[in-house]
Amino acid sequence: MTEHALSNARIVLEDDIILGSVLIRDGKIADISEGASKTGEDLEGDFLIPGLVELHTDHLEQHYSPRPGVLWDKIAAIQAHDAQVASSGITTVFDCLRLGSDEDGGFKKGEMREMADAIEAAADQNRLRADHMLHLRCEVASSDVLEHFEDFETDPRVRLISMMDHSPGQRQFQSMDQYIFYYQKKRGLSDEAFAEFVRRRQTASAEFSAKHRDYLAARCAERGITVASHDDATEAHVGEAIGHGVKLAEFPTSVEAAKASHSAGMSVLMGAPNIVRGKSHSGNIAARDLAELGVLDVLSSDYVPFSLLYAPFLLADQVEAITLPEALRMVSSTPARTVGLLDRGRIAAGLRADLVRVHREDGVPVARAVWRQGKRVA
Repeated sequence: MTEHALSNARIVLEDDIILGSVLIRDGKIADISEGASKTGEDLEGDFLIPGLVELHTDHLEQHYSPRPGVLWDKIAAIQAHDAQVASSGITTVFDCLRLGSDEDGGFKKGEMREMADAIEAAADQNRLRADHMLHLRCEVASSDVLEHFEDFETDPRVRLISMMDHSPGQRQFQSMDQYIFYYQKKRGLSDEAFAEFVRRRQTASAEFSAKHRDYLAARCAERGITVASHDDATEAHVGEAIGHGVKLAEFPTSVEAAKASHSAGMSVLMGAPNIVRGKSHSGNIAARDLAELGVLDVLSSDYVPFSLLYAPFLLADQVEAITLPEALRMVSSTPARTVGLLDRGRIAAGLRADLVRVHREDGVPVARAVWRQGKRVA
């Protein structure tokens, strides 16, 4: 039996903050007690919060392919990603792997399977600080997305898939102004070439999107995998998501869709960088607006891991109706419950001792220490 205590901390529970101590025994929280203590590791009044649960991050891809045409060693990329994730207070991370290729890029069949195998090998070799699971980002308008999905048919690490369609006139790109900026200007396409590009993408969406959504939703229901929608913009999109058993509504692009998703019992997810910046990088709705309306449930670091620790403190500062425990639920207990991980995400007796020591007087918080299952990992 191993046992140690973390004392004199401002412990952030689901609905309260208390000054006290947490006893850790064999990797789990054994007891929580109020009041000052002279025993255990003195946290000197710093916050003690649950380890953060990250459901949607593209950050691994940035390490694996840091420049166009450059592919890094997979294990090295995973270790670099993991180190940054853990030092940001994230103890459970769903690594996004992109399935489905098209003329805009993507990875060849088998490449993401190799990445998943590398993640598993790194975990087996005790290289990783955080607990890594898989989130398959399925581009449903791609002709080969189901072929890519075949590589993961029996992988137990797959706990979440999202179904997305980045075609023009769909969801994130309902406005052609945004699509022109993302594709025509960045690629330097002529008007004629861009028009043909748009035609091909819209044709592929019309041919594949609906049937691929139906197939993936059915397979996930059979395997107990949580399904996420992506960039829903209308009530019709939300209705489709309800029919597919979606539990997580990622990055809705309108207040209408966010409200409808929340009312239907889905967890509405927005990007923590959106909170930090005060706006969306793609010109869609601001996450803070949804927080003020009471329809924001989960935050994701998306492309900046540290934003997942920073954003809840900003929300608690800037939105009068949101307390710090409520804001931290968006990055801990709510995402954990959404994907069925009931053994983590809260500081409560019997749960995993996934914990983060956070120092913050004002401004940017500092993660001074991180424990996963009671073991110091950062």
